[in-house]
Amino acid sequence: MARTRTAHNRNDNRAGPFFFATLILWLVSVWFEILFNKRRELLWIIAGTFLFQIANWVIRFFVSRDPLFVNTSVSLLHSIITSVSVVFILVHQCLKTGSDGLFEHSQLVGGTWELAYPTLCFSCGYFAYDQLDMLLYRLYSGLIPSILMHHLILLICFTLALYRNATVNYLILTLICELHSIFLHVRKVRRMAGVRDAKSKIVKLEWFLNWVTFIFARSMSHILITIKLIGDASKFERGVQLPLALFGMAGMNLLNVGLGIDLFNAFKRERNPHKSSHNHGE
Repeated sequence: MARTRTAHNRNDNRAGPFFFATLILWLVSVWFEILFNKRRELLWIIAGTFLFQIANWVIRFFVSRDPLFVNTSVSLLHSIITSVSVVFILVHQCLKTGSDGLFEHSQLVGGTWELAYPTLCFSCGYFAYDQLDMLLYRLYSGLIPSILMHHLILLICFTLALYRNATVNYLILTLICELHSIFLHVRKVRRMAGVRDAKSKIVKLEWFLNWVTFIFARSMSHILITIKLIGDASKFERGVQLPLALFGMAGMNLLNVGLGIDLFNAFKRERNPHKSSHNHGE
């Protein structure tokens, strides 16, 4: 047992330096674009990183010093801000220009809806903050931690889109999934706060909203975006845009399958806590 745990810790230690290095390279790249290519609009990335780090310090000082609780609370804040922003962008655009042509290829790839660019920058800044926080407090496990890999892929996709000012609207649509993330984080915070009565109305409502948003805001939206990408494949110019977009969406859809399985297992455990404890003991 001790030997297994030592090997596990050694594997975790190998993952940390790699992801630290990629995060530093990403940060150097962003500052290079801001300072040498005069891309002042990318300062929204830095602003996002600082805002969520400040939120981290405030929660740590006034609420709890538990790294997991602090990290989850800040993630909840990001999900709320991003969800409200995405819904506002879509509603505002519909009211301004109408829904006709809103999801045309030219709009999704070459256009940028009002406030879409700073919103994507802001979210990119959050993923950089979250990556650093998880690395500093070792909130990950495994030889190739899925959460760190997920953040790295998102940082690459987001920053490339922001540098080229292309597919920004597509990425805004993918962020609709943050509506579901709200209830994932609420559940986590609720359990850490000791509220675990599956029969209470609040918990039942939370699970209902968790499943509804998982199906419609996460799974269905990402499947529809993937179908749209495949249907418009011939309209993309030659280059990395289409392969990168398809690769990113394939990764998101696979993660959604795994998340759905984990969610179902968590739902069963909460509904039958005594049975789960008995099976775990066996």
